[in-house]
Amino acid sequence: MSASTVVPREQTQQILDRRGPIATKYMASTPFTTADRLEDCAKEFGAKVFLMEGDLRYTYAQFNARANQVARALHIAGVRKGDVVALSMENRSAFFFAWMGIAKVGAVAAFINTHVSGKPLAHALEVTGARYAIVGEECMPRFAETDGISDSLVYFQWPDAERPAAPELRSAFGDDLQQLAAQQDGAAVPAEWREGLRAGDTAQYIFTSGTTGLPKAAVVSHARWLMAGDAMKLLWETDSSDCFYCFLPLYHGAASMSATSTALSSGASLVVRRKFSRSEFWNDVRRYQITFCQYVGEICRFLLSVPPADDDKQHSLRKMAGTGLTTEIWQQWVNRFGHQFRIFEGWGGTESNTNTINLDNHVGSCGRVPFWEKTNLRLVRFDQEKGDYIRDDKGFLQLAGVNEPGEALGMVISHPEVLAGRFEGYTNAEATEKKILRNVFAEGDAWWTSGDLLRCDEHGYCWFVDRIGDTYRWKSENVSTMEVTDALVEYPGADAVTVYGVQVPGHDGRAGMVALVMVDGVSFDADAFYRLALERLPRYAAPLFVRLMDAPDMTGNYKLRKVDLQKQGFDTALVKDPLYVRDDRLKTYVPFTPAALQEALRG
Repeated sequence: MSASTVVPREQTQQILDRRGPIATKYMASTPFTTADRLEDCAKEFGAKVFLMEGDLRYTYAQFNARANQVARALHIAGVRKGDVVALSMENRSAFFFAWMGIAKVGAVAAFINTHVSGKPLAHALEVTGARYAIVGEECMPRFAETDGISDSLVYFQWPDAERPAAPELRSAFGDDLQQLAAQQDGAAVPAEWREGLRAGDTAQYIFTSGTTGLPKAAVVSHARWLMAGDAMKLLWETDSSDCFYCFLPLYHGAASMSATSTALSSGASLVVRRKFSRSEFWNDVRRYQITFCQYVGEICRFLLSVPPADDDKQHSLRKMAGTGLTTEIWQQWVNRFGHQFRIFEGWGGTESNTNTINLDNHVGSCGRVPFWEKTNLRLVRFDQEKGDYIRDDKGFLQLAGVNEPGEALGMVISHPEVLAGRFEGYTNAEATEKKILRNVFAEGDAWWTSGDLLRCDEHGYCWFVDRIGDTYRWKSENVSTMEVTDALVEYPGADAVTVYGVQVPGHDGRAGMVALVMVDGVSFDADAFYRLALERLPRYAAPLFVRLMDAPDMTGNYKLRKVDLQKQGFDTALVKDPLYVRDDRLKTYVPFTPAALQEALRG
């Protein structure tokens, strides 16, 4: 028996039927954008509180006025329709003011991961073609330590009272945009600033890790952002009485596209927190009367690790949406915090042209597809050992069978006006083409390839299985093994570096592991390796495990073999090589023991 309240299928079908018109509401030439959505909300919900941060409150009207002020300041500084403005700022109200100010000018916002610096940061600014950058004080050090940023980039800075930068650092980051905006009128900006802008035009660039290389900038049109909000409003059944909780990073699509767009579409309120806090989560829920939050599987596990309290079931939270919630954690969650939850476990990505979502609380499933012929989603057979598709005698791909893991593909809809089902791709045309499979089931067809394995049971319920290839997911982040390898390959004395993801019992995704082969006569320096890894990589991407090998495991054509390494993981019954685990408290890698692993996972 399910630990959650199961929603009748008749009700879920009614929800799906209402979703249909959204696909045709926003055509490529529709003259409606992100900024128009905000302005409509300000008219309809003007006096209602939209944004909350700490003790700060902003009604829809006040928020709209702040965005207008930022837009006017940017316009005076020369920002025009179509310009790309990079935005590097942690979760706070100012992020929303800057973002919507960019939209009001008709410019494109490029959301920058606040954890990156060096080559990844320079790459992000280059591939988006950013002419301007709004940098929060908290992110200035990462820009300052990065070489290769174009000298023509025009900076604006935004103060951060919580994490101020040194005065000498602030002097290098241009005018204070907050101060400039405060001097402007909050009235509606001239319509001609966005004249000619259409729903099919680019609204944002959001970075997502691919299977190889540096992160790619996914193109998000105004229509895609708007459709996400309208669709989720119907699927999640939210309205103006709801209060959303935003603690996932706004530079990712989950928070900026799904949560924010849905909150606006619903006329709801939104609470922003700089980062997730397990000690403050339920305090925030009760303080702001939060009804809806997003999650990744790790978040729920973290909250379950807090000692039980008498008031665990006394709260306003009723709905949750996200990915990576295992059956075990799901059941523990509702048993402890209440059976009233609607949990919308889903599958999809920032750039995906298809997705699934669990509407009926079927524990552990990421959605149900009762009629595949009515969707653009298909699961195809994939040989994980060979790393290739299984084809029929004509060379076409084969559909996966019941409960057989298969790669999820989305049929690409190519129509000059219809945006639903379109793959909007990346700023790099070559990277876009690599994500499209052609001649899949018939000559001339085209399908977006997800790199994810799903399985579908006899009732149509879908279950996430794993990532394919060289990208693994850890701490809700996709990690490219090539990017990690590039960061570690210069470790002094390393002869071969092999990076891969390994499963950790009780944890969602895969943790990073590196197999090192040292040059003869050179010893492994754990302290130096830790310094290099943490200097060059975000913490979630730095390997959790190190394996020291005598020789690299290679195929006959000199490709590093990872399948066996992944299977062996850190199992000491299978691995006789020296193993190490990262200790962030000691700032080094220590010899592997079960106790050392538990310490690492707590960190």
